[in-house]
Amino acid sequence: MLKVLAIIFTVVVTSFYFFPFEFAFLPGVNTKMIMAACGLVILGINLARERNALINKDWFQLSIWGIVVSVIGLISITYNDTPDYTYATYIISMWVWLGGAYTVTRLIKWVHGQVSIQLVCYYLIAVCVTQCIIAFAMGQFPYLKQFVDSFLASEGFMGKVKGRLYGIGASLDVAGMRFAAVLLMIAYFVVNSCKKQSVYWVIGSGIAFWIISVIGCMIGRTTSIGIIAALSYWIMVNIFSKGNKENIKSFMPYFLSISAFFLLAVVYLYHTNIEVYNNIRFGFEGFFSLWEKGRWEVSSNEILKDMYIFPSELKTWIIGDGYFDKPDKIDPTYIAHYWGGEHTDVGYLRFIFYFGLIGMLAFAFYMCKAAWICKNHFPNQWLLFVAVLFLNYIVWFKVSSDLFLVFALFLCVSQEENEAYMKRISLKES
Repeated sequence: MLKVLAIIFTVVVTSFYFFPFEFAFLPGVNTKMIMAACGLVILGINLARERNALINKDWFQLSIWGIVVSVIGLISITYNDTPDYTYATYIISMWVWLGGAYTVTRLIKWVHGQVSIQLVCYYLIAVCVTQCIIAFAMGQFPYLKQFVDSFLASEGFMGKVKGRLYGIGASLDVAGMRFAAVLLMIAYFVVNSCKKQSVYWVIGSGIAFWIISVIGCMIGRTTSIGIIAALSYWIMVNIFSKGNKENIKSFMPYFLSISAFFLLAVVYLYHTNIEVYNNIRFGFEGFFSLWEKGRWEVSSNEILKDMYIFPSELKTWIIGDGYFDKPDKIDPTYIAHYWGGEHTDVGYLRFIFYFGLIGMLAFAFYMCKAAWICKNHFPNQWLLFVAVLFLNYIVWFKVSSDLFLVFALFLCVSQEENEAYMKRISLKES
């Protein structure tokens, strides 16, 4: 019983990290910051006791690139005389994420006696499933929604969702991007270990996939990128990979059965529940448009098209204009002449406008460096890191959120810890 409670507590803490939010009674401090502070304490204790707290040259090298990104941002806002320090202080954000990730991974190790890439991914899957269930339940039960809203800082969170489904800290495209990354994790572990797992693991993976896919799209339609990527990966493995084809074949009968069940449940709720009706039409607007109008049309994509506005001056292409957030929100005296007074959500363009191509490329390389370090530490799982990295680059065509928080968790797992876990799993299977 104590182990179960410890696992539930770890899921909650992981959610505080993966979907941070501000408590109404503690404005200005989100749960990610609290996790980072805890990580600092744990790090200090480990340094004092074991003189081994996972501080290594890779963290140092990545920090150098984080500093490079920050310096370019600082040069941009200094040259342009703007007050937007979003990426001028990125190195701080990087270490806050690493501090929070360190807390999560040490807690997982404390509960299970070990920590690994696979265990970390399992907790992220559990968090996303839980968030989706909570979001769906809040849409059905107003009293639950009122209770959650009572401890969420409304100005920093609830005001942004405007009637859409949201979980506890999970909302909009930021949540969608993280759901998409977790769907890739499910797809990866199905391909690499499905045949070795129990039938309960196989069924659980299929159920988790569709819960995150369906409800995730209702929360943030960016989730659909993860659905497409995961299904495409399974198809390619089935066609081209002889070694892993058996895993897909053993998974598909269960997956198709679960898919049929979810389809029937969604169709039934669509016709009987007005909240579900509205949420499904929002989450899968493109499919409804294709069926009803004969063309693929999504309102947010149409808005996004108008946000592809490019700089008109060479200076902006090189070093940006020093604004990442909406200019007139930060600086009331700003007269928008590049964006037409409108804010752009397009990730690549936001980076260019903020600190030019120089900053955008530096930040893109920083993300690549994080993935490369993970690949070097865990070469047997390199495909997972590459998939997350490419997902990050793809989503930047829509929004500017990044997936460093995923890499931060992987960076806090040592090679020795991961190898010990894999050996233990291999012994169990044999």
